[in-house]
Amino acid sequence: MSKSILCAVDLGNAETDTKVLVQAARLAEQDGAQLDVVTVLPDFGESWVSGFFEEHHHEKAVKETSVRLREVCEQVVGAELNAKIRHLVATGTAYQEILKTAKTAGADLIVIGAHKPDLQDYLLGPNAARVVRHSVCSVFVVR
Repeated sequence: MSKSILCAVDLGNAETDTKVLVQAARLAEQDGAQLDVVTVLPDFGESWVSGFFEEHHHEKAVKETSVRLREVCEQVVGAELNAKIRHLVATGTAYQEILKTAKTAGADLIVIGAHKPDLQDYLLGPNAARVVRHSVCSVFVVR
């Protein structure tokens, strides 16, 4: 039985996000668990790319992403459940930030979506596979 569930979504993939959020909400409701939803922004602050962005670009991106995350969650699970969700926006490499957030939140379960792998995924490994491989808690993969 889970006490805390972390649901990882990619706001650029609405079809998968819906399936993942519905499944995570169902699992959280069954166990009476706290549901946290995280999305990860890429980190451009440490590279030469950061010089091409406005000074407060990152803060603006986090704020806009947080608003979008709340909207998506409300559309999928409804306003009542959305009010109980902790919405999190992380910055960095997706699988690393998902694992770090799960550890910080004390998640017993991570719910993440996976797509059909293409050639580059076999060489590099998709985020879902990396989360499964490196997680210290259970991972529920939604296809």
